[in-house]
Amino acid sequence: MVQLLTKTYSFEEYLAYDDRTDHKYELVNGKLQLMPTDSGFHALILHFIFMSLEQEICKLKQQWKVMPGTVGIRTAHKKSRIPDLVILSESQCQELRTMSTAVLESPPLLVVEIVSPSNSDDDYRYKRSEYAVREISEYWIVDPEIEKISVLLLVSGFYEVTEFTGEQEIKSLLFPELKLTVKQVFA
Repeated sequence: MVQLLTKTYSFEEYLAYDDRTDHKYELVNGKLQLMPTDSGFHALILHFIFMSLEQEICKLKQQWKVMPGTVGIRTAHKKSRIPDLVILSESQCQELRTMSTAVLESPPLLVVEIVSPSNSDDDYRYKRSEYAVREISEYWIVDPEIEKISVLLLVSGFYEVTEFTGEQEIKSLLFPELKLTVKQVFA
């Protein structure tokens, strides 16, 4: 019987990894995990949220940046995630200028994950605990399957969840004047 061995990568090997394709990988317990290709609906939701949050940043006159699926977050010794969207502080944007690989060690201001039907446990369970450990103060789980947006706010090391559906306006600590309903996100 032939046993196939899967390579375990160190964090440094992960940062240097290049398979000469456009594939994106997360590092999960030292293993490379290929990120699934987004559906068209997923891409439209991402674009809508990106534009909405970018407008809010302008209203607040902040130097934050909305980054869609291009910046990773180191979540543990041998773990790195690439959220669908992150909001970076001005200092994190400056830090990115000098990095050879866009993987942050510090927590972004906000993380948004859009649930894929094939890996909902990742967003609802695994990433939730990893992001709490990294002290990401606000985490949104956008679930197109059930048209629900969960806003998780970090309180004493654990996330408190508020779920929004239909015509409810999403309540965000980072964007207190946000006027965005769940229905608008999924329309």
